[in-house]
Amino acid sequence: MARRILQIRSKLRRFSLKFAERDLLLILSLIVGAACGFASVLLDYLIKLIRLGATSFVENGYTVAYFFLPGLGMLISLLLVRYIIRDDIGHGVTKVLVAVSKNESRIKPHNMWSSILTSSITIGLGGSVGAEAPIVYTGAAIGSNMARWMGMSHRNVTILLGCGAAGAIAGIFKAPLAGILFTLEILLFNISMTSILPLLLSTVSATVVSYLFTGVTPQFTIDITPFAMRNIPAYFVLGVFCAICSLYFNKMTLWLEDQAKKLRNPYVKWIICAFTLGLLIFIFPPLYGEGYGTIQYFLAGRMPEFDVPSPLGFMLGRKLLIPLFFLLIILAKVFSMTFTNAGGGVGGTFGPTLFVGGIAGFVVSRTINLIFTASPFSVPEANFVLVGMAGLMAGVMQAPMTAIFLIAEISGGYELLIPLIITASISYGIAHSVDPYSIYTKRIAKKGELLTHDSDQAVLTLLKVDDFVEKDFHPVFIDDTLGTFVKAVADSCRNIFPVIDTKHRFQGYVVLDEIRKDMFKTELYDTVHVYNFMQSAPDYVFTTDSMQAVMNKFENTGSWNLPVVDADRKYIGFVSKSKIFTVYREKLKDVSHD
Repeated sequence: MARRILQIRSKLRRFSLKFAERDLLLILSLIVGAACGFASVLLDYLIKLIRLGATSFVENGYTVAYFFLPGLGMLISLLLVRYIIRDDIGHGVTKVLVAVSKNESRIKPHNMWSSILTSSITIGLGGSVGAEAPIVYTGAAIGSNMARWMGMSHRNVTILLGCGAAGAIAGIFKAPLAGILFTLEILLFNISMTSILPLLLSTVSATVVSYLFTGVTPQFTIDITPFAMRNIPAYFVLGVFCAICSLYFNKMTLWLEDQAKKLRNPYVKWIICAFTLGLLIFIFPPLYGEGYGTIQYFLAGRMPEFDVPSPLGFMLGRKLLIPLFFLLIILAKVFSMTFTNAGGGVGGTFGPTLFVGGIAGFVVSRTINLIFTASPFSVPEANFVLVGMAGLMAGVMQAPMTAIFLIAEISGGYELLIPLIITASISYGIAHSVDPYSIYTKRIAKKGELLTHDSDQAVLTLLKVDDFVEKDFHPVFIDDTLGTFVKAVADSCRNIFPVIDTKHRFQGYVVLDEIRKDMFKTELYDTVHVYNFMQSAPDYVFTTDSMQAVMNKFENTGSWNLPVVDADRKYIGFVSKSKIFTVYREKLKDVSHD
C-alpha cells in the first residue's frame, strides 16, 4: 500500500513539472476548493444521517437520547482518536495556525479525513459543538498535502493551505467572500494582492460544489424587516452585550479546558464530562447538537419547540422569564461545548459562537420589547438574532470583517449591513481592548508562536533557533592546560572557544584576543589552565526559546554572540546577530509574498 502511494506521488510530481509553478498554483487552488466543497457537503450529510439514525431508535420522545447519546458520541470519538488516529485533532483552527508558524505549513495526511469522521459522530449524536473548525482543519490538510505532493515551494504550500481553509468555510456556509476574509483575518496570513487570486478560485469552486449538492438556498432564511434609523441605539446596546458575552465565552472556555486537563485518566474524564453534558442538555434542550435549529426558529419569528420537556420549561410560559431562560442557555453553552471536547468529542467553537450570538440577539431584543411594548421603541427580534451572531463572532474570534460578511452571506441579509457593522465593530472594539487575542490565538500567543500581519513579527515567529545556530566552534575542557588550548587554537578558525566540563555542560568561553599575549609563553603551558582565562556568558539561548526571546536576550546583554544550550545546559553551539540578520532577510522574502 505504501509503495502504491509513493508511485502515485511520483506520477503527480512528474505531472506538475509540465506547468510553471504559478500556473500550477491556480490549477491546484481550483481542485483544492472543489475537494473542500465536497468535504463540507459530506460532513453535513454524515451529521444529519447519524442524527436521524440514532434518534429513530428512540421511542416516546427524545429524553433518553438527549441524555445518553452525546456521551456515546464522545466515547466513540475518544476511542477512534486514541487507538486508530493516535493524534490530537481537537482545536482545528488553532492547529492550522500552529502548522503555519511552527511546522512549515505541514499537516499530517490523516487530517484530510479524521476530523470529518470524528466530528460527524460527535455532533450527529448530540455533542454541543460546531462542525466548522473540523472542516477548516480538513480543508487546510487537503491544501497542504496536495501542495507537498506536487513539490510546491514552502510559500505556495502555505497559500494552498489557506485556500483549503477558505474553501472549507465557503463550502460549509456557501459564503465565498467570508471564506477569503476568514483566511486573511483569522488565520492572519500576510498575503499580497497578487497572491489572492488562488483564494478567490478556491472559495468559488467550493461554493459551486456546495450549490450542486445542496442547492443555492442560504443556510438561514429570514424575512428581514427593513432597517430603521431609530433602532441604532438598540444595536449599540447589542454590541456592548455581545462584547460582554464574548469575554465570558473566551475566558470561561479556556479556564474550563485548563481544569479538564488536570484529569489525567481519559475515561474518568469522559464519565464526568458525559454525565455533566447529558444533565445540561436535559435542563436546556437547545444545547443538543450545534443548535442551529433553535436559531432558525428565532429567525422565523417563532419560539423554539423542544422535543423533550425541560425542568425549566415553565419559564417559557411567563413572558418576563423568557429572556432569563435563554440567558441561562448562553451561560450553559460554554460548559456544554467545553465538556464535549474535553470528554473526547471532536468539534469547534465556531458553531457555538454563532449559536450564542443568536441567543444574545434574542435576549436583548426581547428585553427591549418587554420594556417598550409599542412602537417607536420596539425592535424586530429576527433582525437582532441575525446581527447578534455577527456581534459575538467579532468579539470571540476578533474578526469583525469575517463576521459581518459571513452573516450577510449565509442569510442574504445585506439589507442589515449597517447594523451588522455597528454591532460587530462595537463588540470587537470592546473585546479587543480588554484582551487583544481571540479564542484561537490566546494560548499560542503566550508561547510566542503566533503569526501576525506584521512582517517583522511574522519572521520572528517563523524562525527557529536551529535556523541560525553555528556549530563550528572548537570546545575546550575547563581543566585543559594552556598548552592543550594552543593546539585547539591551531585547529579552529574562530576566535571564541566554548568551555565545557566532562559532562559537556557549558561553563563559559575564552576569547582569543584575551590570551594572545600569553600564547607564546611556553613556560606557562603546563601551569596555567583554561579556567584562568574563562569568562562567564552574559546569558544563554535555549533550544526551546522563541526568536522574540532570543532577540530580547541580545538586546538586554548587548552581546553579538550567545551560547546555545539544551535544557540540561549541555553545549550546542553559538548564535550571532550577523547570522540572524542573514537568515531574517531570506525569510522575509517568503513572508512578504511579493
